[in-house]
Amino acid sequence: MKAQKNKTENLQVRPPIIVVMGHVDHGKTTLLDYIRKTNIAGKAASKEDEPRPVAGREAGGITQSIGAYEIEHTPANSAETNSAPSTRKITFIDTPGHEAFSKMRARGAEVADLGILVVAADEGLKPQAKEAIAHLKTAKLPFIVAINKIDKNNSDPERIKKELADAGVMLEGTGGDVSWQTVSAKTGEGVNELLDLILLSAELLDLKYSPDAQAKGVIIEAKVDHRKGLIAIGILKNGVLKTGEKIFTASASGKIKLLKNFQGKPVDCLEPSAPALIFGFESLPQTGEEFKTAGKNELITILKKLPTVVPAKEITKKSDASKNPKIILKADNSGSLEALIDLIAKLPGELKFEIMETGIGNIKENDIKFASAAQAAIAGFRVGIDKAAENIAKTSRVNIITSEIIYDLLKSLERQLKEIELVIGSELEVLAVFGKPKPAGGSGKKQVVGGKAVRGLIKNKSEFEILRNGKPLGFGRLKNLQQNKLDVNEINVGQEAGMMVESDVIIKEKDILKF
Repeated sequence: MKAQKNKTENLQVRPPIIVVMGHVDHGKTTLLDYIRKTNIAGKAASKEDEPRPVAGREAGGITQSIGAYEIEHTPANSAETNSAPSTRKITFIDTPGHEAFSKMRARGAEVADLGILVVAADEGLKPQAKEAIAHLKTAKLPFIVAINKIDKNNSDPERIKKELADAGVMLEGTGGDVSWQTVSAKTGEGVNELLDLILLSAELLDLKYSPDAQAKGVIIEAKVDHRKGLIAIGILKNGVLKTGEKIFTASASGKIKLLKNFQGKPVDCLEPSAPALIFGFESLPQTGEEFKTAGKNELITILKKLPTVVPAKEITKKSDASKNPKIILKADNSGSLEALIDLIAKLPGELKFEIMETGIGNIKENDIKFASAAQAAIAGFRVGIDKAAENIAKTSRVNIITSEIIYDLLKSLERQLKEIELVIGSELEVLAVFGKPKPAGGSGKKQVVGGKAVRGLIKNKSEFEILRNGKPLGFGRLKNLQQNKLDVNEINVGQEAGMMVESDVIIKEKDILKF
């Protein structure tokens, strides 16, 4: 009882954790970059160690993972008091604005103490902004509206206020209690006033932590670095996080070997609400999980009670009987992988990709071997391809699609599905047979035939079923496809071609080859 009393008496003010949300290209990351450049003390984060690149280096100009940053700000008319120093810290979480990352935005709202809804004064309320409002309300998270881009000639803050009111967000001065500030992330106008407003709101929330309590926080990102190993990026909510401590989540555990702050600098300990790069997990924790530290005996007891969670990196094999095309997914971190899985399931069309395996990190040799055996393609988001894997992929003809931009990757996968839909069920009528069948090795025979595509798209190297008078006789494979004595990769409906085929069945005129 005495120990509990001491912990209560030892409560200290912790910095607010702010989630920045809104529509893509409305200036969230630009705003954060301006704040970082003018408010972070000491050396800027290195390109190698910071959790996420700044806007100028972001592929496609959009934020595609959650980044966390800590800044210092001295509010106007501030003074040192017993409860709070004149210069205060604020932690920002920058969530993706692109529609692909809805789950990650929701997760950001659950981690934070206060939200900033960024709306462009020249464009108005867009779909992701409305979705962000829904996340903020679901999480019951208080928030401030930042009306950005007031430097634009066509900016109209009054229009934004009306659209927000129509969406159920009533600002101060318009009959509501939601604080707001006009800003320009480009020029910096209104940014200091916005930071003042954040600190004022944080004081009203009365955010406290106990340095004597068990360290607890939330994993906001987890990834595999080919040099550094497993890296978890977390936000500490209570206690003090120290190197050497046992750490666990619902799906992973380990011992903290190294801690780095958001600037990539090694530290011995971190206090709330600091972003932390945590090294030492034995397996990859899941994005959004709570992490805790504990002594050895406490850790064993807690882990026994935890539900079994299958990590995203583990293989999820499906039935080979499915006619859907198979795919292996790789991403740079668990949050991106989660978004990718969700979006692939929503691709239009009757055919759907069957996910055979998922993983974090670069595409490796084993990924290619598994893809070759499973006759699967590989899709990689913000990952590289190891040299050995690249060499094997060329010889095994494994289809690899990678991109640094999520919607470019999805467009490529959608095109592939449409192409497969054209190929599946395509038919060719045999118009002529040239010469006699020749041995092809084993019991198979090689034949040269001529035919016309009567349905769908006929692709070279495809497998087919032989139908005679509507009855199936056997199977074969298209070995070579030619038009006007030139090799071609495909022919479409109505086109004729000469073919070298291989089959156990001797093909005759008027047979139908169904691909």
